[in-house]
Amino acid sequence: MTAISMKKKTDLAELKKAIANERNDEEIVIRVSGGTCGIASGATQLKEALETEILRQGLRGKAVVSFTGCQGFCEHEPLVTISPKEIFYERVKPEHAADIVRETILGNKTLDHLLHVDHTSGQKIRLLGDVPFYKKQQRELLENNRLIDPTRILDYVAVGGYEALVKALTEMTPEAVIEEIKKSGLRGRGGAGFATGIKWELCRGSEGSSKYVIANGDEGDPGAYMDRSVMEGNPHCVIEGMIIGAYAIGANDGFVYVRAEYPLAVENLALAIEKCRDYGLLGKNIFGSGFDFDLEINMGAGAFVCGEETALIASLEGRRGMPRTRPPYPALSGFAGCPTNINNVETWATIPLIIKRGARWFASIGTEKSKGTKIFSLVGKVNNTGLVEVPMGIKLSEIIYDIGGGIPNGKEFKAVQTGGPSGGCLPKELLDLPIDYESLAKAGSIMGSGGMIVMDEDNCMVDVAHYFLGFTKGESCGKCVPCRVGTGQMYEILGRIKEGRGVPEDIATLERLARTVKEASLCGLGQTVPNPVLTTLKYFRYEYEAHIHEKRCPALSCKTLITYVIVAEKCVGCNLCAKNCPSQAIVGVAKKPYRIIVEKCAKCGTCLELCPAKVGAVKKASPVPVLEALEV
Repeated sequence: MTAISMKKKTDLAELKKAIANERNDEEIVIRVSGGTCGIASGATQLKEALETEILRQGLRGKAVVSFTGCQGFCEHEPLVTISPKEIFYERVKPEHAADIVRETILGNKTLDHLLHVDHTSGQKIRLLGDVPFYKKQQRELLENNRLIDPTRILDYVAVGGYEALVKALTEMTPEAVIEEIKKSGLRGRGGAGFATGIKWELCRGSEGSSKYVIANGDEGDPGAYMDRSVMEGNPHCVIEGMIIGAYAIGANDGFVYVRAEYPLAVENLALAIEKCRDYGLLGKNIFGSGFDFDLEINMGAGAFVCGEETALIASLEGRRGMPRTRPPYPALSGFAGCPTNINNVETWATIPLIIKRGARWFASIGTEKSKGTKIFSLVGKVNNTGLVEVPMGIKLSEIIYDIGGGIPNGKEFKAVQTGGPSGGCLPKELLDLPIDYESLAKAGSIMGSGGMIVMDEDNCMVDVAHYFLGFTKGESCGKCVPCRVGTGQMYEILGRIKEGRGVPEDIATLERLARTVKEASLCGLGQTVPNPVLTTLKYFRYEYEAHIHEKRCPALSCKTLITYVIVAEKCVGCNLCAKNCPSQAIVGVAKKPYRIIVEKCAKCGTCLELCPAKVGAVKKASPVPVLEALEV
């Protein structure tokens, strides 16, 4: 369909009607998830194979393949959904294309080997809506990720895209838009949880010759990719939200700040912006309202600290990304010294939903102080990793067990870290904790941008704290002494403890350092860096004490504090461990029990990995005297 520049309110409705008239309701739609996770698993080749097979079977006009954004079930990519029945296949390969077209499209039969198998019941599930991973979610923001091709603006218009923008520009004053956002109770999804409507109101009331809006797409948390998937899968909802926000604030220019490591997000955003200009949704006099607005993309270099507002602005201006002292806040003096409003990608993407459906609808979801739904990146030791959108107030256990499918390999749940590398580690005693800003803060953690890392019994919490302190130490800009020096000192102490060189005074020193860094750091990075230390000390102090006093790692994870042994009664002498030991520390005679020379063992774990599961002769243990280990 040729791009038509929409000049008035009714043009969008007419375009939507024209799209509907051109579409064949009887056409079967095969949707292939084409986010970064899907493409990495072969989704591009799968799409091509399906298209080739449709042509070969003479089904052109009767079936079509659509490339969508990430559908969230990343552990099981590539995903295929066949509409209108919503048949759901997982881990689909290009060689399955012929069977799908012949058996499912033409023969109306289900391919059992491509169905999802429920971890709990072992039942094979045929329809998308019955998959437990999706069943308990409330996918308001992510729903269109599975329905639209992110490279086609007409797909977004067909599902109601830009209707909120028409409503805002032609039926509401800027003040009314702000009031609606305030009534909704929306809080910033970037981590701090500041009230979005109040933030907009402050910026609108600020004096300045120019004003700016910025989307913070600098998603740097390890294991987090919520914003990336929204930008890749539905870039138009971000753009629509930014236009509405700019109108409310009085800004005519905006930036999408996205890290360069997200090439697909950058590509889809750039195409979406280009199409918006073609259709008159960006530029001069949008929908004849007299409002002008345009957007550009700025790619960040990947500094974690640039997720902080003032550091992001510095980077956007071409300077080194370092936070500055506030006040003045960006709402008063931001980009180029002008009033600037920064919200993260998920916040902007939520705006069209609120304007279209109303503040009352959004406020009806969630808790008293935490409204709406939130997207979490569920990763780590959990069966179903992926993107999860749930109402605020849901319990941790519901996400980890009902949606995530529990812990793999029959292991015990140990902890979950929420809020990224500077979030807190919460123990199994808090599995019934409701997920909202206040509850997480009270427990010592944060909402953050939505990272959620699950850990099992094999994770050492001293090692976990050390890992995340290593990350934040390396990402600190170094501007303020508490963060620069204090984080480094905590990292060194944790390193000594996990190596068995800790002393009893280290625990008190860690607590004192953590509280100093938390209270005295300049920006949010330094103020939250100590959370992994403080929460692991609070909930897993016994592990610190075991490392320090007993020189052992209860989780058998810290390399210095473990040894590998072969249980003679179980060893069948298969020789697999000895043949593959890189340090030649395993000796013995074939078909008889082998043993490990402790002094030569590099503790690489190769023997444990290679020992047949049914044998289980190799195990990890706390250090024992050399003679005792040899005797075993």
